[in-house]
Amino acid sequence: MSNTTRLRLGILGSGKGSNMTAIADAAAAGQIPAEVALVLSDVADAGILARAAKRGLPAQFIPPGKFRTKLDEEAERACIAALQAARVDLVVLAGFMRILKGEFLRAFPQRVINIHPSLLPSFPGLEAWRQALDYGVKFTGCTVHFVDQGIDTGAIIAQQTVPVLDTDTPESLHERIQQAERTLYPAAITLLAGGKISVRGRRAFTGAGD
Repeated sequence: MSNTTRLRLGILGSGKGSNMTAIADAAAAGQIPAEVALVLSDVADAGILARAAKRGLPAQFIPPGKFRTKLDEEAERACIAALQAARVDLVVLAGFMRILKGEFLRAFPQRVINIHPSLLPSFPGLEAWRQALDYGVKFTGCTVHFVDQGIDTGAIIAQQTVPVLDTDTPESLHERIQQAERTLYPAAITLLAGGKISVRGRRAFTGAGD
C-alpha cells in the first residue's frame, strides 16, 4: 500500500455493523481515501448486512461451517474467493467474531486489520471493556492492529484512550469505547492508504516507511 492510493475495503462483521457504518459513511463523504468493495458476514441476519444493503454496498452471507470460533476450510476459501473477486486491497474486521488463520492471512499478507475495545496488550479476548472495569484501571480505550496468527497480538497501528469513570457500568463504558472506535478506525485506514505505516518486528511505525 504505497503513497496515496484509494483502498478497496473488504469488511467482515458478525454484529450490528456500527464500525462498518462509520467507515462506509466516511468513505462516501470523501473523508478517507477508500471505498467499501464488499461486506461479508458469518451471520445470516446480522445487522451489518442490512446496513450495507441500505447504503447500496455489495453484501453477502457466507455460512461459517461447523466450528464455533473459526471458519471451516470451505468457508475460509469462500471468503478469500469473494474478497479477491472484489479486488480488495485491505480486509477490515469490524466485530467479526471468528478467528482467521493461516490460509486467509497468507492470501492477504499484512492486509488484514482489526479493532479491539481495549488498549492492547491489556485485556485481549472477549468483553475487554468488562475486563477493564473489573480490574479497576482508570483508562482503557481501543486499538487498531494488524491481524496475525495469535488473538489480538498483531502489531499496533493506532490507539485511543477512554477514561473509566467511577459511575461507569460495563454498558456505559462499552458505549464510550465504541464512540472512540468510530473515530479511530477511519483514521487508521487513512494512514494505511497514505502508505504511512511500516512494520518492523512487533512495532508499526507512523511515517513514510523507509
